Amino acid sequence: MKIYNTTRGIFAESEEGNWRRLDVTGWDDLVASDDLAARARAAFGPASGPAPAEAPGPDEWLPPIGSQEVWAAGVTYFRSRNARMEESKDAGGGSFYDRVYSAERPELFFKATPYRVMGPGAEVRIRRDARWSVPEPELTLLLNPRGEVVGYTIGNDMSSRDIEGENPLYLPQAKIYDGSCALGPCLLVAEQALPRSTGISLTIAREGAVVFAGETTLEMLKREPRELAGYLFRETSFPTGAYLLTGAGIVPEDSFTLAHGDRIEIRIDGIGVLSNIVR
Repeated sequence: MKIYNTTRGIFAESEEGNWRRLDVTGWDDLVASDDLAARARAAFGPASGPAPAEAPGPDEWLPPIGSQEVWAAGVTYFRSRNARMEESKDAGGGSFYDRVYSAERPELFFKATPYRVMGPGAEVRIRRDARWSVPEPELTLLLNPRGEVVGYTIGNDMSSRDIEGENPLYLPQAKIYDGSCALGPCLLVAEQALPRSTGISLTIAREGAVVFAGETTLEMLKREPRELAGYLFRETSFPTGAYLLTGAGIVPEDSFTLAHGDRIEIRIDGIGVLSNIVR
C-alpha cells in the first residue's frame, strides 16, 4: 500500500489501484499510529467505511513529511566509500571513510528540517559556493516514535562534493542547506523488509538528453536498515518519528557536476519515481 501527502489531505492507494482518503489530522498523527499499516488498511474495510476517492494527481503531491527530522547514513555502499576517499585524499581524510565503512558504528548525520525538504516535482538546489554537486539516490526509512520502520520512500541527498572533500569537518555545509533534500513521491507501507533484490536507479537529463544513468540494488547495501535505525535511536528521541536516508550506492563519476535546469529522476522498485529539477 502507498500513502500520499497531498494538497487535499492524506490518501492511501491499495495494490489494486483503489484510493481512499485517510481519517487523520495530519502526517504526524499518521506516523504516531500504534499500527500504521493497520490504520491504512482500515480505510479499505467494510462498505460502511470511507467512500472511494478521486486519485490526487502528481501536481497535488507534497513531500511525505510532517514535523519529522531527516537524518542520513553515510558510507554504507562500497561505491560511496570509494568516492568519499577519493574526494578527500588531498585533505588527509581518505582513510576516515575506509575505517567507517568497516567499523561497527555507522556514520549518521543530520540532513534536513521539514521546511528544507522538497517534494516530487519541486526544485532542489545546488549551493552557489560549490563547484562540484551531485544528487545521491537513497532508500529512505520512516521511523515511528518508537524507532520502528513503518514505511519506505525515496530520498535525494543533494551533496557538494568539493566542499566535503576539502575537509571532512565541512560535511554539514556540504549536506545541509535550503533545497538540499527531496522525499517522495509517496510512503510505501510494507510490513516486511524490502527484498535485497530491490533496484535503485538514477537518471540525470540535461536539455532533454541523458547525461548520467546508473543503477544498483539493496544487495550492495552493507548495513541492514534496521541496524541503522537502531543506532539513530540509541540516545536520541524523536517524538514525531524521523526519516533516515540509508546511503547512496550510485555516485556519478568525478568529472560530472549538476547544472541548473537538470532533471533528476530516482526510481526504486515498489515505491515509484522521485523527479526534481535543479535550481
